Amino acid sequence: MLASIFIYGGINALKQPEGHAEAVKPVLDKVGEQRDKLPDAVPTDPVSLVKIDAGVKIAAGTLFALGKFPRLSALALLGSLVPTTVAGHPFWEAKDPQEKQQQLIQLLKNAGLAGGLMIAAADTEGKPSLGWRARRAADKASRRAHKATEKASKQAHKATKQIQSTAASARDVLPV
Repeated sequence: MLASIFIYGGINALKQPEGHAEAVKPVLDKVGEQRDKLPDAVPTDPVSLVKIDAGVKIAAGTLFALGKFPRLSALALLGSLVPTTVAGHPFWEAKDPQEKQQQLIQLLKNAGLAGGLMIAAADTEGKPSLGWRARRAADKASRRAHKATEKASKQAHKATKQIQSTAASARDVLPV
């Protein structure tokens, strides 16, 4: 269900990229000079950026809905959501109180969606995370090393006692 809003939004953006591009232009204008430093292969025109964003939303949303690569697709959707939110809901720039309220509501809705995506990106479906498995393996190795050290220490102590006992026996038997 979380994916549905992204898929729908992506399809809508592909149907009307010019309208969505109008919302992106002010953000791109603020970035200004930084856009010129990008390689030529990176599109910087608003319509192309809207289409790329729409493609990400449709592809990642579909994968997420199907349960394929859920962590990766959630991260892709989150990466797409942040610039969309900044460009599409600048409540801080609205002059009309009603428009400001609407933009703030939309921004908070997107913040809620971002929270859901972060949870999904961190979800391991009941499997231990890579970090937990690494810490557990390190703890096991540490315990094994400690046991091996204790065993070697006991064996060395036993060998020392045997040598001392043998030396004492040899002194008793051999004339000095």
